Amino acid sequence: MDQVRLSPPRAPRPAKRKWRGWWLKQLHTWHWVSAAISLVAMLLFAVTGITLNHAASIAATPVVTTRNAPLPPLIVQALAAPPASPDAPLPPRVAAAAERAVGLDPTGRAAEWSDAEVYVALPRPGGDAWLSIDRASGRITAEITDRGWISYLNDLHKGRNSGAAWFWFIDVFAGACILFTLTGLLLLQLHARHRPSTWPLVAVGLVLPALLAMLFIH
Repeated sequence: MDQVRLSPPRAPRPAKRKWRGWWLKQLHTWHWVSAAISLVAMLLFAVTGITLNHAASIAATPVVTTRNAPLPPLIVQALAAPPASPDAPLPPRVAAAAERAVGLDPTGRAAEWSDAEVYVALPRPGGDAWLSIDRASGRITAEITDRGWISYLNDLHKGRNSGAAWFWFIDVFAGACILFTLTGLLLLQLHARHRPSTWPLVAVGLVLPALLAMLFIH
């Protein structure tokens, strides 16, 4: 009887499987971590993207509040000295007294000095504010404009007058979104052979905005 020679079984490729498993684990980890970090802010920016896109049809009625108050005579004396530069901030004790008097903090803000008054612009998200101090009498006139919470959120979306902390937050959030997107793309690549519609859908996401831009934006 002829002996049947059986070919030896192919050795498994544990190294490749181990590498793929490690890679998948890393991608899933970074994908969900970046999603968790950016989830709430991404929702905020998505909603405000809609409100900004329809800003003309969302009515807003600004509320303007005016405040007046005097500075103590000893504090007024600090306004008599000429400023170091035309846009020098208010002296610290004058700024602190102004905040106590009208509830606006001009500390460190550039001021406009003239012979008669000092003017400080205090723009803010969702509104505006300013104060003016008479250099002779120390009389403070302040005005606060509030355009509502939708305007406030829209300005946060644009980073308008929102300060250094929010400036850096937007950069960190954008980095988390980039990481979320790239890890998602790599996960799509690893799972695409089991999901035939993966790359056609990705192509639609690329081609559709490109066509809209070329055909309808002039």
